[in-house]
Formats: sequence, C-alpha cells, structure tokens
Amino acid sequence: MKKAKFPEPLLQTLNKKPFKIDLTELHGICDANYARLLRVFPDYENSNARQMLVGPASVCLAVIERCRYTTIFQLHQQRADSRWLGQLRVEVRAYHDVRMLEVMAFQSSRQVAARYQYPNRHMFAQNEKYQQNRFLADWLEHCLQNGRAVLDFGMSAPDTRSG
Repeated sequence: MKKAKFPEPLLQTLNKKPFKIDLTELHGICDANYARLLRVFPDYENSNARQMLVGPASVCLAVIERCRYTTIFQLHQQRADSRWLGQLRVEVRAYHDVRMLEVMAFQSSRQVAARYQYPNRHMFAQNEKYQQNRFLADWLEHCLQNGRAVLDFGMSAPDTRSG
C-alpha cells in the first residue's frame, strides 16, 4: 500500500498542537506590572496624574476611575519624533486586592480576548493579551530605568512692572 503524501502546509497543520494559555506566566507578568506601576506612580491615591520624560518622549499616567478594589489608569506617550510609537495609549486596570495590573485597551483595541483562533478577522495573535501585557512590562521597566520626573516648582516670573 502506498503512503499518502500530504503537502507541507497541511502536514504542519496536522502536526500542530492546540494553543494553550499559560495562566501562571500571564498572572506573573500582571503581578510584576502592578509592582512596576506602583514604583512609577507611587502617589496615585492622592494624585490624578504623573508626568515624566523618557528620552525625547513625554509620558503621562492618569487616573481615570477609582473604585474600592480597582483603579483604571490611562498611560499615554507622546514622542517628539513620532516615527516610532508616536502616540502610545494603553488603558490598564489595577486590581488592588490581588495586586495585579491588566491591559484593558491597547491603542485602539479594546477588550482583548485571552486567546484567538488564528487566522482571525483582526489578525490578532493567538496570545494577544499575553503580548500586550508583556509589552506593558517592558514599557514600564523602560520608564523606571530611563524616566525623569517633570517637576513643577510653582515659580512665577518676577514682576517687572515699575510702580
């Protein structure tokens, strides 16, 4: 009996294992992101926004909503040279009871599912949620390593009027 010969892409599909989410790894990233956010914006309970410079970029972290167990933040980066990550917008929710930070919206994408079939209409990766939270980890770490607080000394220009 002759063995059936399958085309290479079909053979790859037949041998492919189903995608599984590694919740332990995702939760670890969300735990670490919560700690990173608290280091970047330690006074979020008493302040509505924090601004810093990260290289030529201006970064603003703003509190959008405060609840008993959660806080929603918008992280916005405006880069002087907009060819690379020109205007980055990420909305995150901090779960204070479990000390986790999760990406809710990334750029214009909202409510990202934990996993996707691939290919899909929006061409999201199968692990889109993981990738967004991993990017947030890298971005927050970059802010911690390279960010400089914008200080407002509240100084006004001297009065030069004579009189």
